[in-house]
Amino acid sequence: MAEEEEKKKAPAKKAPAKKETSPKAAAESKAAAKAEEPAAKAAPAKKEAAAPEKAAAKTKKPVAKKEKKAGVKTIRVTQVGSPIGRKDYQRQTLVGLGLNKLHRTRELEDTPAVRGMINSVRHLVKVEEAA
Repeated sequence: MAEEEEKKKAPAKKAPAKKETSPKAAAESKAAAKAEEPAAKAAPAKKEAAAPEKAAAKTKKPVAKKEKKAGVKTIRVTQVGSPIGRKDYQRQTLVGLGLNKLHRTRELEDTPAVRGMINSVRHLVKVEEAA
């Protein structure tokens, strides 16, 4: 009887959980856990969330071109040389100026930053003052 009383007093011992040692077994148990989750509930929520975005995209108005600021001096930059065979920073500078093909022209604000970019690729561009 003493043994029975000790068993009642002592908390019930639970069997230790089996540890999976192989990575393959761990992956299989994760896959099984994911399969138990209701995937059907998650899919409609995504569709509902995406539907308003598509509707909003259709109703957006086209973006107007930037208006020129009064009194701001601009320059016209035209790409006349190819970046083929040049250093990568020169190609990136042309992209930063908005030029990516020969004979493309951009009107840019005459700022020190733009002038510095033009100076680094001066052999690839032609610069004119815009009216």
